[in-house]
Amino acid sequence: MYLSGPKLTRAAMRQRSFVISAAMVAALIFGAVGAWAYDSAHDQQIAKGVKAGGVNIGGLSTKAAQRKLRAKLGPRLVRTLTAAYQGQRFDLDPGRARLRVNVKAMVNNALEKSRGGNIISRTLRGLFGGTVRAHVPASVSYDHAAVDAFVKQVAGGVNRSPRDATIGVSLGQLHKVDSQDGRVVRENDLRGKVESALTKTRQNREVTVPIDVTHPKVTSSQLASRYPNVITIYRSGFTLRLYKHLQVAHTYTIAVGRQGLETPAGEYTVQDKEINPSWHVPNSSWAGSLAGQIIPPGPQDPLKARWIGITDGSGIHGTEDIGSLGSAASHGCIRMSIPDVIVLYNQTPYGSKIFVE
Repeated sequence: MYLSGPKLTRAAMRQRSFVISAAMVAALIFGAVGAWAYDSAHDQQIAKGVKAGGVNIGGLSTKAAQRKLRAKLGPRLVRTLTAAYQGQRFDLDPGRARLRVNVKAMVNNALEKSRGGNIISRTLRGLFGGTVRAHVPASVSYDHAAVDAFVKQVAGGVNRSPRDATIGVSLGQLHKVDSQDGRVVRENDLRGKVESALTKTRQNREVTVPIDVTHPKVTSSQLASRYPNVITIYRSGFTLRLYKHLQVAHTYTIAVGRQGLETPAGEYTVQDKEINPSWHVPNSSWAGSLAGQIIPPGPQDPLKARWIGITDGSGIHGTEDIGSLGSAASHGCIRMSIPDVIVLYNQTPYGSKIFVE
């Protein structure tokens, strides 16, 4: 009897260990089966905490997530995109851009992020309210050719060539035309902005047009040195003005071409100059027997003291017929008194600008 006691105890212990092991194995099997069953039952459910296109779809089935994305993103994506530059606005309609959102791809991506980890971690996360911090960007497609056309449209409306400063004349008065900077759209940068705005679901779909400023070759501050000597001839006012660095230096009374032989209007420069010029008589009916001749300086030569050539035989010269000044009396040239034409001659080098109006 004494010897049989320990043997029964060891047998009982072995039996007890077997039962415990079997129970543990059964528990593990049961847990694994349960985890598999739970995981399988939720394999089409988005994990809590997951967002797509800024929309919270956590805890939804894939079909419910697709419906929610269509409802939320659709109205956002149909908003018109605007490119703005100062007061100019250019609109790109989503229909023109053929904008489309692929909610199925977004949900599949969200589901893939939801299924991260292993079966145990997913089951525990689901049972104890865990979350997945993940964001799926909006899957948006558009017509690249339409975007390119829109960028060209904006550039065509915004681009401006720089304008050089120059001078003009009105009623014999010289005035400045100021320079102006130009601008050119940075098309690649604008295209990137437009494409980014199209694929974002944010409320604001307005982009600022990026530009580079271009500068003129001649600025307003350079005009005075660029035009040191300018002559303006106002035919109907019988007035010639000499400008020095854009300021009136002298004003003269002149005679201009008579009717039918008008002094030609336009912009010219001093082409030739001569002291005591000869008269090259034109082959015109009004010249009579003198037509085609060259009359040297003297009583028969009407060109007195100085000659400032303008264009095609027309120019500025002195005259002894002082009474004709202030009228349309010449055959096309500009007449001045002899003292006046000498002063003008000495202050107008070759290339000086001349306006006749």
